[in-house]
Amino acid sequence: MPQTPEEESLGALVAEASSHISTLVRSEIELAKAELRFDAKRVGTAVAMFAGAAFIGHLCLILLSFAAAYGLAYLIPTPLAFLAVTVVYLLFAGLGVWLGVRKLKGLAGMKRTARSIRDLKEIATPEGADLPEPVNRDAT
Repeated sequence: MPQTPEEESLGALVAEASSHISTLVRSEIELAKAELRFDAKRVGTAVAMFAGAAFIGHLCLILLSFAAAYGLAYLIPTPLAFLAVTVVYLLFAGLGVWLGVRKLKGLAGMKRTARSIRDLKEIATPEGADLPEPVNRDAT
């Protein structure tokens, strides 16, 4: 059946709109890629600057430690001054380890997930069917 001019123009409009939409989508994807590349370069540069600043900060901490030890050396013998500064840093390190261990002990693990899987196993297992127990690979 021949199409009327209105139907042809409607079909042509739909085809043209479809072509424009696919072009628009492709253009948006290219724009997203370009922006991502630009942002990745900026993030890389920022990370390098932070790493440099952290390194310089670490060097400053070392120099400050020497300065504190030599300043303390005016009050007590030099070896004891350096030992005192070292003990202070060891106390800070020990405090950090202690706090870290406390945070790790507070982890709940995957208790909810294990309970959920156990419940699903009970639901999915027909009455009277014996399924093999899972192998505990952690036990040696």
